Amino acid sequence: QVHLVESGGGLVQPGGSLRLSCRVSGTVSHLLAMAWYRQAPGKERELVASISSGGPTDYGNFVKGRFTISRDNAENTVYLQMNSLKPEDTAVYYCATPLGSSCPIRRADYVSWGQGTQVTVSS
Repeated sequence: QVHLVESGGGLVQPGGSLRLSCRVSGTVSHLLAMAWYRQAPGKERELVASISSGGPTDYGNFVKGRFTISRDNAENTVYLQMNSLKPEDTAVYYCATPLGSSCPIRRADYVSWGQGTQVTVSS
């Protein structure tokens, strides 16, 4: 059974940075596509970034070069480096995997999710 655990969230001022981590257990993580989603209060869950097992990445339009998704296969961990954070980035950030090697388009095809980590951007 695949288990995902996020960490690294917190309170940061506008313009600041955070690095989120997603630790994968129960499988060999380098075979999996992984993604970060986020959900703000009253809004739908949206894709932040994704990375396939081979390395290609994709980002939500709102990222605009501010975030970077990466993976450390030796550590079974996926990261999301977030820079130039804005108040509108405030949300719960979730790690997810489709349990396949490619990143699906539909959110529904991500079948395993972490519990989420809160990111709050505020002065």
